[in-house]
Amino acid sequence: MKKISLFLFCLVLFTQINLSSAYAINNPRNMYDVKPGDYLWKIANTYGTSAEDLKLINGLQSDFIFVGQKLRVPIMYEVVPGDTLWKLSFGFNSTVQLIKEANGLSSNIINIGQKLKIPPKRLNIQGKYVLMTREEFRDWLFNHQFTRRIGKIQQHHTYQPAYQQFTGNNHFVLMKGMEEYHVKDMGWSTISQQLTTFPDGKIAVGRPFNTPPEGSFGLLNESAMREIEADALAIENVGNFDAGNNQMTTEQRETILTVTALLMMRFGLTPSIDTITYHHWWDINTGERVLDNSEGHAIKTCPGTGFFGGNSTDNAQKNFYPLVRQKMHEISSSWRNPL
Repeated sequence: MKKISLFLFCLVLFTQINLSSAYAINNPRNMYDVKPGDYLWKIANTYGTSAEDLKLINGLQSDFIFVGQKLRVPIMYEVVPGDTLWKLSFGFNSTVQLIKEANGLSSNIINIGQKLKIPPKRLNIQGKYVLMTREEFRDWLFNHQFTRRIGKIQQHHTYQPAYQQFTGNNHFVLMKGMEEYHVKDMGWSTISQQLTTFPDGKIAVGRPFNTPPEGSFGLLNESAMREIEADALAIENVGNFDAGNNQMTTEQRETILTVTALLMMRFGLTPSIDTITYHHWWDINTGERVLDNSEGHAIKTCPGTGFFGGNSTDNAQKNFYPLVRQKMHEISSSWRNPL
């Protein structure tokens, strides 16, 4: 009995030593599932990187991580027949250049049995803002764990800034400008919205998902506003989408549909007036949901009289929700039948 116990103890110890070295040769994935007792420095030390690098790789807005969260980590890989740098970069969310730099390679030639360190790509981050492509956002969304129940997605347009203020590379400048307005002029704690979409199709995470938005619902009735926002995520779509103003780009249109579909799927929601709500449907002073009965109420046109055919509930049900459902089906089909 003592021998068996000693053997099991040694086996566990050996396994821990192997795991702590992070030289998981031919690990089929470079994902780490956060466990009780984990923290960023501990995981970074295990995988031979830094906590700051893990934050950049995974789009973390703070040092906080949650049990069950998935983190991309650098791994060691042993080259097998058929491997190429391009194939490895594609399979492990890296780039050929990153792999070459990490291993001091001067060419694209690799040899069977060669051990390579493969670092994942870093996301584009400034402060708490994380700027991503649609594909990067999909991974970010499904790898994160959230502590707040999400029951509805709010669609807004910025009105200002509009397309005229977007230069193609000033995403963070516009985000900072919106935050300053929300804090200094509106008196909110930080930027209001969790997500912002841009004319080039990029998406930025702003306000943390676990913090309810501070929106324009019930500005004169704070208790109503808190209740409305408790289970909401806010999306600001950069542009003035009132009819006759900005013509939504194809890239932003695709991003709005994709992001909304992914959020529906991530939080187990079905598109409806209860789960995808337009700013136009709420009295901005009292917080009352008036839907299309806006006469006598303080309402905005947001997300725009030209937003996917209009801003009424009928427009949403005919022109927006079907496209979101179609996108959900496309995404689900792509996961069942990967390339």
